[in-house]
Amino acid sequence: MTEPLPAGSLPAPGRALATPVVFTADFTSTTQWVAGRSWAYPGGGPVNPHDDKLDYLVADADYSRSGVFRARRRRDGRWNTGLLTTEGSEEGFTVRAGDVLEARVRLPKEIGAWPAIWTWRDGDQEIDIFEYHPDNPDLLEFTNHVRGTNRYHRDEAVRPGAWVDLRTVFGTRSVDWWLNGRPVFTDGRGVGRRWHAYLIVNLSVCAGRYHPAPRQGTTEMSYEVSHLLVRRPATVDAAPDATSEAGDRDVPAATGEERPTHTPEGESAAP
Repeated sequence: MTEPLPAGSLPAPGRALATPVVFTADFTSTTQWVAGRSWAYPGGGPVNPHDDKLDYLVADADYSRSGVFRARRRRDGRWNTGLLTTEGSEEGFTVRAGDVLEARVRLPKEIGAWPAIWTWRDGDQEIDIFEYHPDNPDLLEFTNHVRGTNRYHRDEAVRPGAWVDLRTVFGTRSVDWWLNGRPVFTDGRGVGRRWHAYLIVNLSVCAGRYHPAPRQGTTEMSYEVSHLLVRRPATVDAAPDATSEAGDRDVPAATGEERPTHTPEGESAAP
């Protein structure tokens, strides 16, 4: 059952999807994506234990390049994990304010899996298109870390192994999330006019602080991204500015539901 939304927290009817596509993910491309390292991890990786992760990032194509993001248990207790990012790639693609991201995702089944699609730049600029933890089987997490809003959305279409269609509109004054063609959350804060950030797609593994670690008999887990693209409306005037961070600050109060970083259910707000 869908979690009820507070008044004013649904996005307005979406803009036409005929807007130009400026990025279509080809996970096999070494000019689009860098595998196995990210500056969202200390020193670029390969580990990030302070974020409750058992990850050990690897560049092995089998962990990410097919669009199936895998994690496999190591003898030292960590997990080899797949991550792709546009940061540091030859093309260096960044999502901009006004862009629309669409993705189709198969959720993982294994307890301890932590899949996400998100953005990152210069230690910040994080928008979580989605996060998922199978121990909360019907719940997706949507978060705007740039301006401090998020929502934990329950839906009967969300379950381990299910395919879901995601859509995120990175509006200057509101970030809007859609699930399976239906609007589910608008944050009323947005990203500011000059926001831009790199894309990250990855599968992390929980260490047990906020969500259960993998069960003892689990040695492998995966989730799949069958397609991912970014549209850019021609009317958007939001060219990146290397000296700008979150952009405009004169934003209205959020109209969506805000939650603390961690809820009593143990939800983590950062991938």
